[in-house]
Amino acid sequence: TGKCYHTFRGHRAEIVCLSFNPQSTLLATGSMDTTAKLWDLEKGEEVATLNGHSAEIIALSFNTTGDRIITGSFDHTVAVWDVGTGRKQNLLIKMPTNNNATGKYELSRGAISARLCVQLWDAVTGTHIATLAGHSKEVLDVCFDYAGQRFATASADGSARVYNAGTKQCIAKLEGHEDEISKVS
Repeated sequence: TGKCYHTFRGHRAEIVCLSFNPQSTLLATGSMDTTAKLWDLEKGEEVATLNGHSAEIIALSFNTTGDRIITGSFDHTVAVWDVGTGRKQNLLIKMPTNNNATGKYELSRGAISARLCVQLWDAVTGTHIATLAGHSKEVLDVCFDYAGQRFATASADGSARVYNAGTKQCIAKLEGHEDEISKVS
């Protein structure tokens, strides 16, 4: 119908990322104001504000069970939050300050694009698993499939790639765009 049910207000700066909880009516938003917020889509109200990053939140994602959310920030950290309490559970990854930390994160595995490659991390332990190269320009986005078996990358080189998360092998190269691909889902 095109009807607007709710307008969510509360961030002090632009919203740059969002994620729908796969198991509930929650929506998460990440902002240039260094916070993430959880919103109840049915009630149209804010549920929690996630404070703890010192720079813009540029990526966030719920895990598949919907009880955790991972945020990535320009402060070069990735944090895991408890959705029920809105509290930070741990600082998962502290990236060196010369890396550009962007991308999507999955609780069972995490991927951070760092310039021309993708770094794969175990999001529970924070252990680095692999560095995957292949793009000729910056990786702009990463997304896991629902089962966490595959993930796709989007790059400024105009291509996307699909990887097997278990073998770390590229299983598809998607080429044909004339300019950058900024998002993948």
